[in-house]
Amino acid sequence: MIDTQQLVLKKGADRRIKGGHLWIYSNEVDTRITPIKQLEVGDAIVLNDKGKPLGRAWLNPKNLICGRVYTRDAEELFDDAFVKKRLKQAKRLREPFYSDNCYRWVYGDSDFLPGLVVDRFGDHLSVQVNHAGLEPQLQMIVDVLADVSNAEGIVLRNDGKAREAEGLSSYVENINDSVPEWAPLVENGVNLEAPLLQGQKTGWFYDHRDNRAKLAQLVKGKRVLDLFSYVGGWGVQAAAFGASEVVCVDASEYALSGVERNAALNGVSDKVQAVKGNVFEICKQMAEAGERFDVVIADPPALIKKRKDMKSGTEGYHRVNQLALRLTKAGGILVSGSCSMHMTQESLIDVVRVASRHVDRHAQLFHLGDQGADHPIHPAIPETRYLKALFLRSALL
Repeated sequence: MIDTQQLVLKKGADRRIKGGHLWIYSNEVDTRITPIKQLEVGDAIVLNDKGKPLGRAWLNPKNLICGRVYTRDAEELFDDAFVKKRLKQAKRLREPFYSDNCYRWVYGDSDFLPGLVVDRFGDHLSVQVNHAGLEPQLQMIVDVLADVSNAEGIVLRNDGKAREAEGLSSYVENINDSVPEWAPLVENGVNLEAPLLQGQKTGWFYDHRDNRAKLAQLVKGKRVLDLFSYVGGWGVQAAAFGASEVVCVDASEYALSGVERNAALNGVSDKVQAVKGNVFEICKQMAEAGERFDVVIADPPALIKKRKDMKSGTEGYHRVNQLALRLTKAGGILVSGSCSMHMTQESLIDVVRVASRHVDRHAQLFHLGDQGADHPIHPAIPETRYLKALFLRSALL
């Protein structure tokens, strides 16, 4: 790394950074003074504005977001003491809420460790590095994580799409083969297992924890449909909360094996049915067969990954919610989720409004869900707020 390298911003480009944002775009750099293409991927640079340092940042001149500020102290180095300080700071925020040691421990920019994601599953950690500047520091980061957490096992889930944009390789490494294929966790008082080695992202989606907890008030004695179920985070918890019947639908046979594992773990196998197939096709078949549910959960994967996907993604959300509402009894409840950052809460509400009218229903929105405390929102970085969960009654007037 080059400790003394300076990166100079164009006139006026400092406003966002001074306002708290941590991202530096390549078009904000004064390339006459600091030719960015001459710098190296992974350099730790001092961000400079009119001769005044604004902090230190990781650099990737090959990306549109060419820099990520990790400290406002231009003299502070990214070493084991720094990482330990940041990890302990993040841990203190979570501990009052999650006594079972199951939570997202590090949420990138929001925990001032840009490019790093760490999910904790009791004695096991699932780690993702999504910035080129951190890759050379990975062994040090792993060592500090092990020291601070006393974790029995750590898996590197470095196979996310964000790494591709950074020019990083894709791989999964189970360090010392110490993490089981299915790792135990506790969420909302329910014992579950997550596939840390082969599952999606880090293996589990803690972000919807608080929204899933809301099911305890809604599903007792009810028939529930969980679309895009993955390993049953919503559906199995609904059964554990007293639902009379739960149908989980997903395209992945492996994910549905997780539904069955988690149902058995909670003694609700007789209540939970796993259905494999294309969610859209299964919904059509169910609707034609006259199937109806008291509660329908529609929480698809991100349908709008980039701004250019807005039109097609919004159409996708319309389609999902319209099919879900067709399967919801009159007076029943729809839980509509979105993890697409570009889909605003207001836009999702409008999607559900239009979908409701298409099936001759009226939506009554009674709860707005958000991401939990282990996914804190950085006020200066709107991108850190991405999760939405709408709870609606489907009314027939």
